[in-house]
Amino acid sequence: MTDRPSVWTVIVAAGSGTRFGGAKQYLELAGARVLDRSVAVAAQVSDGVVVVVPGGDVEAESARLAASAVVAGGASRAASVRNGLEAVPDDAAIICVHDAARPLAGADVYERVVEEVRSGAAGAVPVMPVTDTIRRVDGGVVDRSTLQAVQTPQAFRAELLRAAHADAADATDDASLVEAAGYAVFAVEGHPRNIKITHPDDLAAAEAWLAT
Repeated sequence: MTDRPSVWTVIVAAGSGTRFGGAKQYLELAGARVLDRSVAVAAQVSDGVVVVVPGGDVEAESARLAASAVVAGGASRAASVRNGLEAVPDDAAIICVHDAARPLAGADVYERVVEEVRSGAAGAVPVMPVTDTIRRVDGGVVDRSTLQAVQTPQAFRAELLRAAHADAADATDDASLVEAAGYAVFAVEGHPRNIKITHPDDLAAAEAWLAT
């Protein structure tokens, strides 16, 4: 037995892949689907995993995935997360939210964000420094030393994440909602291989990482 707080992960895989040209979560990546890779790592570090997929795929993915629950997504990413949260037990202490399109997120990244929350933080996100020169649309270069690229998985105290989603607000990530609710979210070290599959070239880059 352990007295460590329970950790559940919600994996968001409900997108249609408009920018990619198809449902990228189901594409094969070095012998396994993108979604399967994301679920496998989450299962290593979580007491339970909830996967959010397009509504028409729930039955098939429930039979295929090694997940605690598979539920239908909503009209937006935030709505999909809320659907996933409904399937997480009330006694979960920490909830991670991860984008299935980041199939190379390692257990070490999960452990860093979870440990930050175990230590008392409201939430924690993995980040990487911005190395490209960033220019404003209306002109002028942004000081990149003030910027960080945010990754997933993101971890939160369960009750705070649920409260942040309670008003059905929309956001591009869950940290934004938790911060908008008045809580500080801490940054931890991400990993350069934890790339997001957005375009076909990203799939090739992920395959290259796996080959190293």
